[in-house]
Amino acid sequence: MFLELDGHGPHYAQLARALKSAVLDGRLTTGARLPPTRELAHELELSRTTVLAAYEQLRAEGFIEGHTGSGSYVAALQTQPPLLSAQPMIDMPSRYAQRARLTRTPGIATKHRGLRYELQYGHSQINPALNGIWGRELARAAMYTPPQIADVQGLPALRKQICDYLACRRGVRISPEQILVVAGTQQAVTLTARVLLDEGDAVVLEEPHYFSMHQALVAHGSRICAVRTDRDGLICAELPQVSPHLVCVTPSHQFPTGAVLSLPRRLKLLRYAEKHQCWILEDDYDGEFRYDAHPLAALRSLDQGDRVIYVGTFSKVLFGTLRLAYMALPVALVEDFFNAKYLSDIASPGIEQAALAHFMEDGGFERHLRLARKELQVRREALIEGLHQYAGERVEIVGSPAGMHVVVWLRGYDHSRAEALIELARERGLGLYSMTPHYLNPPARPGLLLGYCGLSVTALREAMQLFGQCLDDMDAERA
Repeated sequence: MFLELDGHGPHYAQLARALKSAVLDGRLTTGARLPPTRELAHELELSRTTVLAAYEQLRAEGFIEGHTGSGSYVAALQTQPPLLSAQPMIDMPSRYAQRARLTRTPGIATKHRGLRYELQYGHSQINPALNGIWGRELARAAMYTPPQIADVQGLPALRKQICDYLACRRGVRISPEQILVVAGTQQAVTLTARVLLDEGDAVVLEEPHYFSMHQALVAHGSRICAVRTDRDGLICAELPQVSPHLVCVTPSHQFPTGAVLSLPRRLKLLRYAEKHQCWILEDDYDGEFRYDAHPLAALRSLDQGDRVIYVGTFSKVLFGTLRLAYMALPVALVEDFFNAKYLSDIASPGIEQAALAHFMEDGGFERHLRLARKELQVRREALIEGLHQYAGERVEIVGSPAGMHVVVWLRGYDHSRAEALIELARERGLGLYSMTPHYLNPPARPGLLLGYCGLSVTALREAMQLFGQCLDDMDAERA
């Protein structure tokens, strides 16, 4: 406990004032247990008699109360919390801080928190059985993981398992020396900006795109060049003639539209990168989940010029709180990315990496993916059936048999009316999410992203029934 004596008067009185101040300013809250007198005396280099005298004074004044055999506790006081002074503004914040302020928007995770039917996209699937399995893996890893800080690249065992997985599932053949374990996709984007970009450098971003990627790049000082997408993914014919430094794509399942980058465009994009000597950041955030066929090979698997930085994540397929992802790096960039990772946080947590490595080696990860894919397909079908039944022709469903969300366009709505629909749904316990934040320029018509990972089949059907009722009420109000 940090206590500063003011140097005026007897030590017991100084200590009493310091403790009283800690209670009044909220550092010691009602019911908080005070340190034992011997312990506090040793910490402050005072005699125990001095501490006992201070405690007695506080008890007499009603600030603390003693419980026999248990100790001394802060009493319940009828006091008002101190007024917080206005936070001082930084006179000269960095350019990064200024840009981050301008681009920041409220997190999607908090927009509809606590609603009964939460259709947030990007959630990992809720699987109670996986919680128990993962708990056992963590317990095992905690017993065998060395206490030293893990390798900046990531544990060798995990990097080997990642390489085996990429070769089997994503068609990517790469050595463990080219794998970097990071704290989620967002850190991968930030490290990429630090390694490859200076302020003012041009970056190609899909339109639409994941807004957090846009925010990270703009905060770094990048100059964004948005290139449209259609049903075949990024329109490569619209790539800029002036060479950008980086092209960011989601080729296996474009976010948020769900389009798949066609093979001709994949080859054209790779030729573009070689010709313009730029790099490609491939975000494969949910490439494991396709329901009509086997997962598509990654763009990195076609890369003959070693220009693609591949990013995959475990947070989407296991737990959002896991915060483990990985980067498959071009040989020329390996050392620079390792240095950037080291300067960012030295290394990712070792116990979680060890648990994940064993989970993958033991076959548990593959079993989980198979079961998750089947369950998510059932949930997706339930969501779409509910849309057909309760929304009907009032929405246009974008066909994309992959991923963890469905995109629907609202027929007969403008953007203000769509926001009114979202607010009405929120009031009734249904969380809907707009497509608009993922565009630099709002789309011609409003759309919604409906995630289905976090709700059961029954709950999804109920959610769609409630969605239909909201549409009915909006129609009635318009009439």
